[in-house]
Amino acid sequence: MKRILFILASSVLYIPMAQAAPEIYGKAFVVADYVDQQADYDNLNDSVNDADENALQINSHFSRIGVRGSEAITDSTDVIYRLEYGVDIDGDDSQVLQSRDTYLGLKNENYGELRLGHNSSIFSYLYGPIVNRGYWDNLGTRTLGDNENVAALNMLDYTRSKDSALWIAPEYQGLQMIMQYAADESAGNSDNGYGAALKLDKGMGYTAAVAYSKDIEASGSIDTLDLINDGDEVTNISYGGDAFRGTLTFDIDRYIDIATPLTLGAVYQQADYDFRGSDKEKGLILSGKIGLNHLSHPASMYIQYNKTDNLNGISNNDSDQIVVGGEYNFKDNMIAHAYIGQNWADYTSPTDPTQSVADIEVFAVGAGLEYLF
Repeated sequence: MKRILFILASSVLYIPMAQAAPEIYGKAFVVADYVDQQADYDNLNDSVNDADENALQINSHFSRIGVRGSEAITDSTDVIYRLEYGVDIDGDDSQVLQSRDTYLGLKNENYGELRLGHNSSIFSYLYGPIVNRGYWDNLGTRTLGDNENVAALNMLDYTRSKDSALWIAPEYQGLQMIMQYAADESAGNSDNGYGAALKLDKGMGYTAAVAYSKDIEASGSIDTLDLINDGDEVTNISYGGDAFRGTLTFDIDRYIDIATPLTLGAVYQQADYDFRGSDKEKGLILSGKIGLNHLSHPASMYIQYNKTDNLNGISNNDSDQIVVGGEYNFKDNMIAHAYIGQNWADYTSPTDPTQSVADIEVFAVGAGLEYLF
C-alpha cells in the first residue's frame, strides 16, 4: 500500500515538471518627444485653418506584454503558442490591451513551424535594414486623416492578419522560406490573401530577402482628406492589391579593415492598389548603422532616409524623411534611445491628384528608455 501511494505521489509531482512552463515577456519603451507639426492647406475656403502645433509629448512606442511557450508531443514535434498584446503605457489609448501576435501551432524539426491565428504578415520578416526607433519607427502612417491630425507620412508597412496560417520552413544552407494565407471570413467576400518571403543569410556579412503578398499588406480601407472639393470631407476608399518588398544588408567591416562595425542597408518596395485611378506606391529606404567603440557599454549611431512616391496609390502624394539617432545599452535589456528627424510630404486630392491639398512638415526630437523582460 505504501509503495502504491509513493508511486501515485511521484506521478502527481512529475506532471507539472514534465510540462514546459510558459514564458512571460514584454517590452516597455517610453520616450519624451518634442514634436513640431505644420500643414499649409492650399486652395481651400476660409473655414479650414493651417495647422502649426508644437508640444512636448510623453509617448509609448510599441510597448507590449505576452506569454509564449512550447511543449513536446513527440520526440520531434512541439506544440507552440503565443498570446501577445500591445500596452499603451502613457495612457493615451482607452483600449488597455491591443491584440498583436496570438496563435497556436506546431513546430517540427524536419517540416518547420505552422502558426494558426492572428499573425504578423510577410513583410514583418524583412526588417533588417530598418533601423529607426521610437517616434520615427513610423512605416505605415500614410494618411492625413483630418485637418486636426498632422502626421509624418510614410510608405506601406506590414500588418497583422486575423484568421491566418503562417508556415516558416526549416532553414537550409542559410535560405529560409515563409508562406502565409489569410482567410476573408466576412459575409459575401472571398478576397482571401496570400504571400511568400524568401530570406538568405549565410553568416558571411550580408543578407538578402524578397517578399510578395496579395490582399494582405495592401488590404483594407483608408480615410483620405479631400479639402479641394468639399472642405473637410473625408473620403473612405476600400482597397486590395499586390505588394512587393526587397531588402539587403551588408556588413562593411567584414570585408574592409575598419576599426568599428558598420552595416549598410536598403529597402525597395512597391504597392499596386486595386481601386480606380490608383497609381503604384513606390518606396525606398537607405540606412547605415555604426558601432561606437571605446565606451563603457555597447553603443551605436544610425542614419535612415525614406522616400515614398504616390502614398496610398494617389498620384503626387510624396514624402521624404531623414532621421539620425543613437542607442546606448546599459545592459542587453536596458537601452537608451535618442533621435532627431524631419518629414516633408505633399498631400494631394484623391479626386484630382493634380491639385495640392497640403504641404506637411513634421520635426521631432526625442529621448527615452527601452526595457525588455
